Amino acid sequence: MDLRGENLIGSETLPGGGEPWQAVEAASGRSIAPGFTSATPDQVERACALAHEALDAYRETDLETRAAFLERVADEIGALGDALIERCMAESGLPRPRLEGERGRTVGQLRMFAAVVRDGGFLEARVDPALPERKPLPRPDLRLRTIAVGPVAVFGASNFPLAFSVAGGDTASALAAGCPVVAKAHPAHPGTSELVGRAVAKAVAASGLPAGVFSLLLDAGIEVGQALVADPRIAAVGFTGSRGGGTALMKIAAERSVPIPVYAEMSSINPVVLFPAALAARGAEIGKAFVAALTLGSGQFCTNPGLILAVEGKGLDAFLAGASEALAGVAAQTMLTPGIHRAYCAGVAALEGNSAVETLARGKAGGDNQGQPTLFATTAGAFLSDPHLAEEVFGAASLVVRCRDAGEIRAVLERLEGQLTAALHIDDGDHAAARELLPLLERKVGRILVNGFGTGVEVGHAMVHGGPYPATSDGRTTSVGSLAIQRFLRPVCYQDLPDALLPAALRQDNPLGVPRRVDGKLGG
Repeated sequence: MDLRGENLIGSETLPGGGEPWQAVEAASGRSIAPGFTSATPDQVERACALAHEALDAYRETDLETRAAFLERVADEIGALGDALIERCMAESGLPRPRLEGERGRTVGQLRMFAAVVRDGGFLEARVDPALPERKPLPRPDLRLRTIAVGPVAVFGASNFPLAFSVAGGDTASALAAGCPVVAKAHPAHPGTSELVGRAVAKAVAASGLPAGVFSLLLDAGIEVGQALVADPRIAAVGFTGSRGGGTALMKIAAERSVPIPVYAEMSSINPVVLFPAALAARGAEIGKAFVAALTLGSGQFCTNPGLILAVEGKGLDAFLAGASEALAGVAAQTMLTPGIHRAYCAGVAALEGNSAVETLARGKAGGDNQGQPTLFATTAGAFLSDPHLAEEVFGAASLVVRCRDAGEIRAVLERLEGQLTAALHIDDGDHAAARELLPLLERKVGRILVNGFGTGVEVGHAMVHGGPYPATSDGRTTSVGSLAIQRFLRPVCYQDLPDALLPAALRQDNPLGVPRRVDGKLGG
């Protein structure tokens, strides 16, 4: 499939306006053909208008049609073959095995949501039959289902050019909910975005759906994204990126005449707590495993372990020795963009320049746009007195906080902002101490894991990829897993409607066969 560098507005492929711009090869900094053109204000307006026009028809498609459409999107992405992987490697600097795995995750979550749609449980169908004889007052017939909130604006992420991008989790869950999607491609991988966008558009047409179910907009800057969130026909936003970008979109959305939710995943340092018995038994082993997690993908994961907490002693010394030895052998890796590399270097330099911070170990130095992994250490007292030490450094850098006792570990955790994950490394002898921390961690994070690290987010029904602000803008939700569909649904109650006027899921004979809660009883 040839790249044309154009915007996909419904079924049309259109050049944008302004000077053409090109993608940058992450490893070399060279520009990559073709030239891309940014969407014009009229094209943003057109995409939103088409999405609005498509809403009522698309949200009422039968469940099988919608599920089959999601599966067709997965098939079309798979059919792109090596062309997608090669373009994505060039634009992101990520290695082939990582991107092939990410493609598998992308099509896998589309198929998971297809199964969710077929099941129908997401509709939350509820029936409270009329009780005309009830005293002192009769009860009306009440029926409830969820419906799509409306067109959703989805922003592609820099660090996951497939799984959190044009056809990633936000798009898959929104389409599954019955919401048309207007996707904003990330400027770091416009060619990858166009390839995937064309695959989605092809599936829309082949499924006989309204053209406005999907559009893809390009922009080298931020103007298109701002206009998209401000458009009155957009009903919700899915975003993965920096805290600054997420809060800027939240501000635009909140200042609209009709505010809308922005589901933004933004910032997290993902604390790891090392308990005494675990350190005594396998401190060096944990240190080596930590380095593997820290440096995976040059540390460019939102769940990267950026903070290590432990009580000082021989166990922590063994962990640091194991981690330092492992880190010394790790080569610098190409980062996603020159801008991300510059920000990483600035973050590392700030830690190096802090008199309360010690540089423990470094990986091998690299070339242009390659991040050298680094491990730092400080004390709990210094960490508690300097809020800058709790700031995320996006990349393969982590800070060890040496604590005098369990009380200092607790004090550090209390001071932290909301996080995506917290990891506990424990043995049987640590269970009582870990139990003491669980209520605190439940308040602070979206996912608690044991004897592992947050990198590696399983796509499933029980996964939570979210957390209190600023990990996400709304800690009640997740952007990964089947529960993500709930972000783009809202409940509607139907009181005393004739059966012929009810949605199919709520009719007396339940023609769709969807799960229902009748008079409070599931399956009643």
